[in-house]
Amino acid sequence: MRRLTFLLLTFIFCGNLFPQDVVEWRGTNRTGIYPDINLLKSWPENGPQLLLELKDIGKGFSSPVIYKNTIYVCGNRDTMDVVSSYEMNGKKNWETVFGRSWKQAFPENRCTPTIENNCIYIVSGMGQVACVDAVSGKLIWTIDAQTEFKGAPHSWGIAESLAISDKAVFYVTGGEETSVIALDKLNGKVLWKTKSLGGTRAYASSVIIEKAGLHLLLAQTAKDLMAINIENGEIVWTFNIIQYHTGSIGVGANTNTPLYYNNEIFITSGYNHPAIMLSLADDGRSVLLKWTNPDFDNFIGGVVKVGDYLFGSNWLNDNAGNWMCVDWKTGKTMYETKWFNNGPIISADGLLYCYEIKHGNLALVKPNPDKFEIVSSFRIKKGEGPHLAHPTIYDGKLLVRHGEYLAVYNLRN
Repeated sequence: MRRLTFLLLTFIFCGNLFPQDVVEWRGTNRTGIYPDINLLKSWPENGPQLLLELKDIGKGFSSPVIYKNTIYVCGNRDTMDVVSSYEMNGKKNWETVFGRSWKQAFPENRCTPTIENNCIYIVSGMGQVACVDAVSGKLIWTIDAQTEFKGAPHSWGIAESLAISDKAVFYVTGGEETSVIALDKLNGKVLWKTKSLGGTRAYASSVIIEKAGLHLLLAQTAKDLMAINIENGEIVWTFNIIQYHTGSIGVGANTNTPLYYNNEIFITSGYNHPAIMLSLADDGRSVLLKWTNPDFDNFIGGVVKVGDYLFGSNWLNDNAGNWMCVDWKTGKTMYETKWFNNGPIISADGLLYCYEIKHGNLALVKPNPDKFEIVSSFRIKKGEGPHLAHPTIYDGKLLVRHGEYLAVYNLRN
């Protein structure tokens, strides 16, 4: 009877009885574009009004999210990864251990929580996939996917933020047993696993697209971009990415979530790997190369599409990169400009938010294809380490993380 009650409560919280909007990595459809409107069009010299500061949230490079007016953020404590919940006044509700941290270089957590219907879906640096109750912080289920499926991480470990469908949680294992698995959202049981394409996983998070009645998970290993039918695990098509990794470093380090728009798929990573645009066939079952751009090798900051243009930064070396605009249709570089360093980019209400990784300068930028047009900027001075976490925007609030420090700013008058 107790088991039946637990399953019923889990279904109520995690199933579709009371569907809620999803909050996840890089906002709506993982595009980096947040739906907020009526935001400030310029900032005071020291930035927007500071609403809240949180300290000691755990070491991490992952993004914070807001769900039901509550802040959720992942980090690590010593050798364990944790997820925490905070009220908007800064009160800490709970903190839950959900897995082991990556144990080599850059052990900081890099998984942004995916939250739907009061359930948080996350993966640790060593590949434990977990579901946590967003209200109580209790662990609902966990599976050591890294061990069970003989996963093969890339050089710097696991940086995936999990994609979900109405039924499943998807996780890229890499390795020789399978490349991607689907787990039941209610209990973590395996729904399917793909055949293995071989090789290690990459760092990029996946995204689900729809074409010709197919719902396809676009997932990346070190070698391939693959489109997987989310209903049964069929690998519908693959595109070999590693053929373009011709340099001596960063081979297989695919870092960014694909962008999909109007039957076209854009992928990019750093290390002098060219940006790639693919055209998806009308039946969704194959792709063709449309263009490449050798200069737009975005490292780990993501890109956004605003109008007919892509905006982001590139990689010159581990310490430098420029900001760029590229024509979505042709791949032509519109500009390449130095501004401190490369870094994360998001967009909301028609403007760009550019956050450079070395010094913590954050700029409000017009999406002008002719030049990098800064409207306002200020600097995040608190926190430690590189400024790698992507900012997020919810309900007129800008969340900026720097290591164990989190600041929340008011973007409305």
